[in-house]
Parts: sequence; C-alpha cells; structure tokens
Amino acid sequence: MNLNDLYCVNENVNLDDYLNLYKYVKNNMKNPNWLGGFTKKEIKEILKKEGKIWLYYDKDNLVCSMCLLPSKNKVLKKNNIYYDESIVASLGPIMVSPNYIGNKLQLQMMKELERYCKNNNYKYIFTKSCSDNIYSLSNMLKHGFKIKNVYINERGSNTALIKKIN
Repeated sequence: MNLNDLYCVNENVNLDDYLNLYKYVKNNMKNPNWLGGFTKKEIKEILKKEGKIWLYYDKDNLVCSMCLLPSKNKVLKKNNIYYDESIVASLGPIMVSPNYIGNKLQLQMMKELERYCKNNNYKYIFTKSCSDNIYSLSNMLKHGFKIKNVYINERGSNTALIKKIN
C-alpha cells in the first residue's frame, strides 16, 4: 500500500477520528504503554502552537496518522540534543491501524514528515520511542535517526532519537 494512494487530511482535522484511531491502535498493541497519549484539550493546544496532524484515509477507513509537535529546548537538552527548538521538529505519535500493519506506512509517513519539515525550514527531527518497541525503533533507525539518549520513566525504557534533515 502506498501512502500517496490514501486521502490525506492535515488541515482542520477531525480530532474525534484521531482519538478513535489512537484508542483502537492502543487497544490492539502488544504493549499499550508503547503509545503515549494526549487528551483532546492537549491536542487542541498543540495545534494552536504550530503542531500538526496528518490523517490518512482509505475511503472512510482511517488507516494511519502522524503528529508534529513543537519542540522545547528543555526536553531537547534533557535528551542530549543541543540545537535550538526553532530548528527541531518533534515527531509525536505515529500510528497505523492494526488492519494495515505490514504496508510500510510508518516509514512512508516519516518520509512525508521529513519533506514537510524541510519545506518549513526545520533542520532536525526529534522523536522518542519505547525501547522495547522494536518495530518503531527499527523503522526510525532505517530512516536515519540516531540514538541520543536512553532513559527510564513511568512507561519503562525509552529511546530519544534525532535525524538531520537532508
């Protein structure tokens, strides 16, 4: 399946669709702690502060989604990243419906995010993944992300990664 064959909504997104996908993905994950989360109120605040969500549909079926978060210097420094937040985009939750896993959609979304970031003058993409989520971690490493930090929090071991945008 090609991401370009799906219908993308990235303006005035339906937050209920996004939250329903989040719930469906989380409920069907091997380890639900792998997926962090936001409330509807938090998502609205993120979108007001230059955040962005992409929803990809196959007809009426929501297939996958990704989220760009504004970076914060405090979080970057905590993860051994010393670039100014103005040039670092943060990849937030990136989700694929269980019905569509295996189509390399996560990798395709990361490529799309990189294009968006390059067009919007970001120089780096920062993200985090639960360390035992070998699926996401493997995709991020395949896409050129480099590990910058590993730390423990309430969700377990986490890996912070950064990618220089070419």
